[in-house]
Amino acid sequence: MAETRSGLRSGLRSGRGADIGPIWALGAMSGTSLDGVDAALLHTDGERVMAFGDTHYRAYAPEEREVLRAALGCWPGDPGVTEAAEVVEMAHAECLAHLTDQAEIVGFHGQTLAHDPRGRGTHQAGDGDVLAAVLGLPVVWDFRSSDVELGGQGAPLAPFYHFALARWMELDAPVAFLNLGGVGNVTWADPRKTRPEEAGALLAFDTGPANAPVDDLMQARRGTPRDEGGALAAEGVPDEAVLAAFLDHPYFYRMPPKSLDRNDFAQLATMVADLDDADAAATLTAACAASVARGAEHFPAPPEVMLVSGGGRHNATLMAMLSERMSCPVVAIEETGLDGDMIEAQAFAHLAVRVLRGLPTSCATTTGVAAAVGGGRISRPEE
Repeated sequence: MAETRSGLRSGLRSGRGADIGPIWALGAMSGTSLDGVDAALLHTDGERVMAFGDTHYRAYAPEEREVLRAALGCWPGDPGVTEAAEVVEMAHAECLAHLTDQAEIVGFHGQTLAHDPRGRGTHQAGDGDVLAAVLGLPVVWDFRSSDVELGGQGAPLAPFYHFALARWMELDAPVAFLNLGGVGNVTWADPRKTRPEEAGALLAFDTGPANAPVDDLMQARRGTPRDEGGALAAEGVPDEAVLAAFLDHPYFYRMPPKSLDRNDFAQLATMVADLDDADAAATLTAACAASVARGAEHFPAPPEVMLVSGGGRHNATLMAMLSERMSCPVVAIEETGLDGDMIEAQAFAHLAVRVLRGLPTSCATTTGVAAAVGGGRISRPEE
């Protein structure tokens, strides 16, 4: 086994990856909620999921989170970006080092600081060359730029993995995968299709703000990072006038695919400024649920179930609000036996192998790109 692994690693480092079979890939994700770094091993050939491996989580320290928060909305060369990139690279190196002995390749998303696909592009802090040198493994990174350059939104990128999961679950009807991080995104997948880029297989888009507005509210008003379990929101009453104004935002009238930056709905903080803490939390939580329900109106057909991953699934108030607004069951993805904290990290492991094999990572119905395109570049450690 050791000789086989050594030979495979040599092949990956030299670029001979197109004809490989299933390998253990290590994916990492640091989302817009700025909680920390998730890392997960996945056994995959980039098309099928064979097995799930170990996982690891490395939280950002409060001072690291402040460095990252200060750089949100910034672009390469702006003040604070170099410091943010150093935090991202160090945290990822520390997290990934726990699992590299089992991995053949790494998928590194980086930390999104700014996302403006119709303007300046997309900016994820962190350099794959640095990680490849530190970890001694090929690192696939910069997943979004090619899609944006070819006219796509560059997001969301997890849908091709969601499609593989739907087929792994052997489902025979459409399913919706909802991820509730700082921003919400949803994938409608039909596992009866054979490839993710096939017509009718996928529809994906960002639904709207998810945890970020509530997290920011809690940090600003109570000095805590989140509304744990939705306890504060449960004490309040959503302001219907604020919700109506929120849903009148031009974003909700755009047809998908479409994507958001974490700060695109920054005005929500002003809209709830005059509400007490509980009502403000309830209103922001309801805004997330309302945006998901509005997005579901675009689904090609009703999903059999909505599977929720990301931190938002731990918010009982949010999950109840979603269940009230959706016409299908809304359940945490753990009910399928999957780890809802690691779906996006696994997705970038899966995408790394797709990049290695020259397979597409996005298509017209996931990012709006004109044709199926493969993103990502590969950094290889020096021999």
